[in-house]
Amino acid sequence: MPPTYADSSDADGSSTSSTVVYDLAPDCTVDAVEVDANYHATVNGVVPYGVFVDLSDHVSGLVHESVLDGDYDVGDSFIVHLDEVRENGDLSFSEASPADYTTEAVGPENDATVDELDDKVGNAVRLTGTVVQIRQTAGPTVFHLRDAGGIVPCAAFEEAGVRAYPDVEIDDLVTVVGEVESRNGSLQVEVESLDTDTDEAAATDLDAALEEAAQPATPDPLVEWEAFEPVREDLESVAATLKRAVLDGRPIRMRHHADGDGMCAAVPLQYALARYVQSVHVDPGETRHHLRRLPSKAPFYEMEDVTRDLNYALEDQERHGQKLPLLLMLDNGSTEEDTPAYRTLSEYDMPIVVLDHHHPDPEAVEPYLDEHVNPYLHDEDYRITTGMMCVELARMIDPDVTEEVRHVPAVAGLCDRSRAEVMDEYIALADEAGYDEDDLEDIGEALDYAAFWLRYNDGSGLVDDVLNVDCDDDQRHRDIVEFLASHAERDRDRQLDVTLPHTESEELANGANLYRVDVENHAHRFTYPAPGKTTGAVHDHKVREHDGDPVITIGFGPDFAVLRSDGVRLDIPEMVTQLTDEHPGAGVSGGGHLVVGSIKFVSGKREQVLDALVEKMAEADIDEDLRSTLLRD
Repeated sequence: MPPTYADSSDADGSSTSSTVVYDLAPDCTVDAVEVDANYHATVNGVVPYGVFVDLSDHVSGLVHESVLDGDYDVGDSFIVHLDEVRENGDLSFSEASPADYTTEAVGPENDATVDELDDKVGNAVRLTGTVVQIRQTAGPTVFHLRDAGGIVPCAAFEEAGVRAYPDVEIDDLVTVVGEVESRNGSLQVEVESLDTDTDEAAATDLDAALEEAAQPATPDPLVEWEAFEPVREDLESVAATLKRAVLDGRPIRMRHHADGDGMCAAVPLQYALARYVQSVHVDPGETRHHLRRLPSKAPFYEMEDVTRDLNYALEDQERHGQKLPLLLMLDNGSTEEDTPAYRTLSEYDMPIVVLDHHHPDPEAVEPYLDEHVNPYLHDEDYRITTGMMCVELARMIDPDVTEEVRHVPAVAGLCDRSRAEVMDEYIALADEAGYDEDDLEDIGEALDYAAFWLRYNDGSGLVDDVLNVDCDDDQRHRDIVEFLASHAERDRDRQLDVTLPHTESEELANGANLYRVDVENHAHRFTYPAPGKTTGAVHDHKVREHDGDPVITIGFGPDFAVLRSDGVRLDIPEMVTQLTDEHPGAGVSGGGHLVVGSIKFVSGKREQVLDALVEKMAEADIDEDLRSTLLRD
């Protein structure tokens, strides 16, 4: 079918200000040309009476010397006007020199999608899509074009360092004509023309295609678990949101709690998202610009972290023309303490997605969130860990990661002391992958130990090797886990040697055994384990001593307390709320799980807050169902 050519005149017969020049695809035949249209041509021969030109591999003709203005050699390119198609099929051209023109590609072979460009290197193509990033270099302006097949950089040159097509903005629908080139292992389109496309139908079709591409996979869950099903439905929505963010060229900034469960959540998801980013962007180097994993030491989104994140996001927007990122909070982000940071981001309209299993404050945080996944929102609790959720989420984004992450839910459950009824199934699943329960415990210990020394560094290579996700050396994984876990055990035993002799005990009115220790003055500081882990180690030691009797442990410092409980029906978030109301001058804040958490207060009110806390613990019910499952046969 021949193309539909633009009319060169307005309705009143006056000449338009811009001439259309057509660029034929290599496979176009004579059926694709039309008399009185202009074409890009290349000289294939010079004779005394003119020059022969090619419009494609199959379309050639003569420009007679009488209508030839310039002097040309073989290989030169210029614009020709098709004057006549003679009865014998010969084409007669004249030279055209439009002052102002736009180029349009012709032929079905020129129309392409990003995922087809591997087979188009060296050829001219026409792409229609949305601009998702504009980056000005010292040379060309690079427009990142997105269609349903992916994202490709398109380089347009005006002058060195000068913005090409200055009227084009991010989110504009455009049509690009240019040649596909391969540079340094990645594809790029060298732009010949770039025009804003106002075709609403094309925009609607593209959006529908992207929505379809963003639909999550639906692999069977690793284990059948009725309690998990409502959460799973929420995860499918998040998977679509994350995939759409990648398709829209929006970077993703992952913030996760710097502990075992937080890393079990973040690492598999980072792995799946990185693979998806690579499948969307034809430039493999774009992964590092579009996906970042960052640990958070605090159990909430600190202002220090949000100001750092926002600063980097605004710099990337200014320097690289990127959209502001989507913030993905993992094993963190559900509490009222997160709201100051969220309010800061709300001034910049940054989307926020939270996956957490700490006791939430939905009324406080959800006005700022695009999506919020938490088992408590479905009348479940922390036994569904964030690591368990994120492994299933990773599989919805890329089911092919399953074999590398099938052991991770068991590690997450052991790290966070999950009492889920399916823990044995998760452990059996890990055993099939070559990890017995001791291996899983060691991996969790090694993760916590690495997180302590990494501090604010993501430690991607080391953490990947410890968790054995995206690790290409199984023996290295086992060696590094053994090394880190053994050092963690050594340091924990040293801490217990100095802490246990200073641990005070009493029996509460409800029969619970309460232990208190000043971890500021009777524990090694600035070394592993930190106060929270030290309190946990003391607690585990006392649980073993009491062989299942109810135990509560408080590790405290000048202005904080860390709480651990087994066999006592506590509600730490509710206790924090009550203490805040009852002691308005004490600056009480905090939270966590029902039986594991932390509290902050001003140091001058420490004794008052701790005494009130113990009184509430003494009133709590004893519950056999909450007894520790830390020790397994």
